[in-house]
Amino acid sequence: MSAPLLQVDDLRATLVTRDQTLPLLNGISLSLEPGEALGLVGESGSGKSLTTRAIMRMLDPNFRVSGDVTFDGKSVLGMNRSELRHYRGNDVGMIFQDPRAHVNPVHRIGDFLTEALVRNRGMDRDEVEKRAVALLDEVGVRNPEQRLTQYPHELSGGLLQRVLIASVLLAEPKLILADEPTTALDVTAQSDVMAILEEQRQARGLSLLFITHDLELAQACCDRLAVMYAGEIVEQGAHVYDSPTHPYTRELLGARPSIDVRAERLPVLHYSLDMHQALKAEAAL
Repeated sequence: MSAPLLQVDDLRATLVTRDQTLPLLNGISLSLEPGEALGLVGESGSGKSLTTRAIMRMLDPNFRVSGDVTFDGKSVLGMNRSELRHYRGNDVGMIFQDPRAHVNPVHRIGDFLTEALVRNRGMDRDEVEKRAVALLDEVGVRNPEQRLTQYPHELSGGLLQRVLIASVLLAEPKLILADEPTTALDVTAQSDVMAILEEQRQARGLSLLFITHDLELAQACCDRLAVMYAGEIVEQGAHVYDSPTHPYTRELLGARPSIDVRAERLPVLHYSLDMHQALKAEAAL
């Protein structure tokens, strides 16, 4: 069996302010094999996005971080500035929830796609533009040459997310971190973006850490699931969707709305932090 591409061991992140100390990640451990897709699932505020920022070493300086994140055999927390730049720019690509928040509105799409590779890798701009056009076509962007001359505000949210995917693929990473990449899109665009991500992952042998609150979506595109609650992973594995063992996971799955039954109200989760702490104390006995 090959060594994991990404290994996270007992990752903890505590926010230290003048008034208080808040432990927000409490011993996250997970691994991701080359070419594997792992879905990190949980409610808003459970620590999913915080985990990805810790993996990228992008947390605010006010966070105290312990544990380890290993990528391709090298400790991310121990990387120097040059190694960290290579890790973020070459090894790992990030796809965000709102693509408009991560593009410069006054730069044309062509500049957005080519600038980093020309500046950081010394690549020829014309060659990068040719690759960009080919990749835009691969991810379903029509008239890709024309799109290079447009500004972000001229593109729909779904189209701009495809551009963001193309920009990540241009860098040829080994791992993609996709943080709620479909939340800001309509249902049709969501389906298209996920199909593109899965197609490109399979074709290129990429690993994917897919962050979402949608269990159904994660199950459809991931090999394994990891469920988060209150800064902890409560359950993970290939069994999670079909045979969950943790009470929170079972309740989360049970709260899915049904298309066959019209409900007066949406289901409410009763699992609480007090129940969580009691369950942990019982397990420690």
